[in-house]
Amino acid sequence: MYQQLAQKYNVAAPRYTSYPTLPYWDNDLFSTSKWETAVKRSFTESNNKDGISLYVHLPFCESLCTYCGCNTRITKNHRVEEPYINAVLLEWERYRAILGDIPVIKEIHLGGGTPTFFSAENLQKLIQGLLKDSLVHPYAEFSFEAHPANTTADHLKILFKLGFKRLSLGIQDFDPAVQKIINRHQTYEQVRLVTQLARQIGYTSINYDLIYGLPLQTMDGLINTMHLVTGLQPDRIAYYSYAHVPWVKPGQRMFTERDLPDAQTKTRLYQTGRDLLQLHGYKEIGMDHFALPEDTLSLAECTGNLHRNFMGYTHQHTQLLIGLGVSAISDAWYGFAQNVKTVEEYVSLVKHDLPVIKGHILTGEDLILRKHITEIMCNGYTIWNQHIEPCIALLEGVLRLKSFEDDGLININSWELRVTPLGKRFLRNICMALDARLWAKLPASELFSMAV
Repeated sequence: MYQQLAQKYNVAAPRYTSYPTLPYWDNDLFSTSKWETAVKRSFTESNNKDGISLYVHLPFCESLCTYCGCNTRITKNHRVEEPYINAVLLEWERYRAILGDIPVIKEIHLGGGTPTFFSAENLQKLIQGLLKDSLVHPYAEFSFEAHPANTTADHLKILFKLGFKRLSLGIQDFDPAVQKIINRHQTYEQVRLVTQLARQIGYTSINYDLIYGLPLQTMDGLINTMHLVTGLQPDRIAYYSYAHVPWVKPGQRMFTERDLPDAQTKTRLYQTGRDLLQLHGYKEIGMDHFALPEDTLSLAECTGNLHRNFMGYTHQHTQLLIGLGVSAISDAWYGFAQNVKTVEEYVSLVKHDLPVIKGHILTGEDLILRKHITEIMCNGYTIWNQHIEPCIALLEGVLRLKSFEDDGLININSWELRVTPLGKRFLRNICMALDARLWAKLPASELFSMAV
């Protein structure tokens, strides 16, 4: 039955790390002053209770991974490190002026790009600059993404001393043929050694990123990768669907659609990987994450405290997420903003102002739909409140959910929607039914990757 439904619902769909999704932001009604107002409002409402989150985008990589959809800058020139860090710290100073009070830092996440492209000493300068004149929340959690092939003992030790306890290793697949075509090389031994050293130092949570649907990926190769990965017992595994968007990322044109598994094979790859992870004790979390039962991500789902933002799923919620660095996206709950996308423009603009290029201020309707989409993505259910939420767009979305109910993917009535165990694999499609901005202006060209 899943195969038939996968074929039916394999359409282009957003991943819903935000609502509205980025292509549907209304930039015409956005301004930097409105963004600053949204940031200040969110900070005032939440800082003393929940603190704030910081995401820092570190875009540099020494080589291009051809599958990658992130904003990157390929260079072997490490002299770019210090000027870029100085620019990030200057941007943080500009946000500090807007906040007007001492921020309580609850989360820091370093993403990329390749954060471990930077030396341990330069990362130390960055973190110390972010934490200067700030308070650290008693339940703060700091994490960083790392390439197994260039992560050193110094990286792990220095960041641990600065409060980092979570490490995410990008693996994708151990199959040499897949690694070659996507230009992403790391050995099992490198991954094992970094994992072992991190645990010895004291890291309490290690995540591996894996991808299904990659070019030249085979069932045997995937099974072997899962065997190697589960043997190392990472606390979490992000098991993503490969997003083929060559119209956005030209690097993906290094291979063709003929190199990719067809839709039916990709579905089997997902099912096989999912089954193997669950067989080894991992619990499926939300849409594309797996965690051991004792991991905080599993516990958060059990207690209804799972949250989703631009980095994916997290067990902690902050109302304000400030993104620093080139192309970084910020979320102030009442609005979104994204920075300029080239390093040169970012470094130039931040000298005079916030380097924001686009954004969206949420309407009352947006806030209602965002709440329900977030609940469905995180907890698999949402509760309607027709008296408090008189929203025509929501009612129209509920009508579009009929086919999902007929297919056994949801149970819905006048007061709630609950996703069934089968429906959990189609969260993107279910949420898309409530996406009023998408339905008001269906894309005439390709915007999103396929849902399955």
